[in-house]
Amino acid sequence: MRRRVSRVALTAVVMSLLLLAIPLAIGIRISFFSDESTELGRAALAAAVQVGPDFTAGDPVELPRSLTDGSVAVYDRSFQLRAGTGPRAVDEVTRSALGGEVSQGRAGGDLVVAVPVVAAEQVIGVVRAASPAAAVWTRVLLAWLGIAALALIALLVGWSVAVRQAARLTRPLESLADVARSVTAGDLTARVPVSGIPEIDAASATQNAMVSRLSAVLDHARHFGTDASHQLRTPLAGLRLGLETALQDPRADPRRSLEEALQRTDELQLTVEQVLALSRLTTQPPTDDQLGSLDELKDASLRRWHGALALDGRRISCLLAPAVASLVVPLNACQQILDILIDNARTHGRGTVQLRARDALGAIAIEVADEGRIRSGSADLFRRGVTTHAGSGVGLPLARALAESLGGRLNLTGHSPTCFTLLVPADGTAGIRSDFVHGA
Repeated sequence: MRRRVSRVALTAVVMSLLLLAIPLAIGIRISFFSDESTELGRAALAAAVQVGPDFTAGDPVELPRSLTDGSVAVYDRSFQLRAGTGPRAVDEVTRSALGGEVSQGRAGGDLVVAVPVVAAEQVIGVVRAASPAAAVWTRVLLAWLGIAALALIALLVGWSVAVRQAARLTRPLESLADVARSVTAGDLTARVPVSGIPEIDAASATQNAMVSRLSAVLDHARHFGTDASHQLRTPLAGLRLGLETALQDPRADPRRSLEEALQRTDELQLTVEQVLALSRLTTQPPTDDQLGSLDELKDASLRRWHGALALDGRRISCLLAPAVASLVVPLNACQQILDILIDNARTHGRGTVQLRARDALGAIAIEVADEGRIRSGSADLFRRGVTTHAGSGVGLPLARALAESLGGRLNLTGHSPTCFTLLVPADGTAGIRSDFVHGA
């Protein structure tokens, strides 16, 4: 394509030069011959002035300085050469001047201008001025060579500009094709840079948006299994632990054990629904049955984690101000986030795990803190696949994605002791924005 653009631009330059040079060359030829004829006419008139009334009686004629490339001659009525330099046998141009008018033309390879000499209203002679046409052609050819040299320079400049412009126009298209090939090969991080050409940038922006969308879709699909297994691990462990306890304890009430198992199964179902919601690419506001108060969220967290922490010799406490206890939040999504944070505090923290909630100027701040310490930066903690402990590097990135899907935020707000703060809208009506999920 670059050669085609260069060829088109070069053709346009050549056509422009031809349309300019050909008329100019013709004009130079006409102008040079016209100027030469005018000069010959002036020389002939200057010589005619020197011819006196006694010319017919044999009075000698003193001619002015001759032309550089020509000659001046004076003839009488019988066409005898009386002064100057000229042919013995006169030509038709000189003969026609006896009619009383200036005549000009070519004779024997010369440009000739003949001026009649008039005395007492009678033509008494003819002044002939001539110069070789070859000398004029020489000047014309030199001028044409100058035009050709300038045209060649203009052609080289035009070719250089055409090559540069062709490279400027085709380089973004080549980059667009290279990025498309990279995406086809599986590199979804490839993006087309801005070129400064609006039409090409519009196509590049469309391709970049398409690749970003495709990358988000593939990320959802690729991370779904990891997220599901991470979230199902704790409820399944609790279900298994409850069933094993019921089997090993002969005094356990079977009905109570079945009710607890059924409750654990409901929690598993909610977890699966939440992970499926994250795998969708559409916005879905929570339904009424997915909303709940902070008090319900507190009770669910205590119920789910009291036993597991007690087995480790630790405890969980909740500090919930009465003013925020009735505030509504997306219950299941917030519970999934708290499960990740509490599990993270149980695995990597120490001491008592504290849950706190407060009003944060139009939002609800839910804090999960323990008595441990985190030395790494918050950016590494929330990067998928990166972990500073013996973990999978999935939990905290998933928790932040869940928070952002609710229109909220999850941040590390304390290093020592460790504290994570979840901010969610206070009205509980935020939709699940899956474009935030998995860093899309």
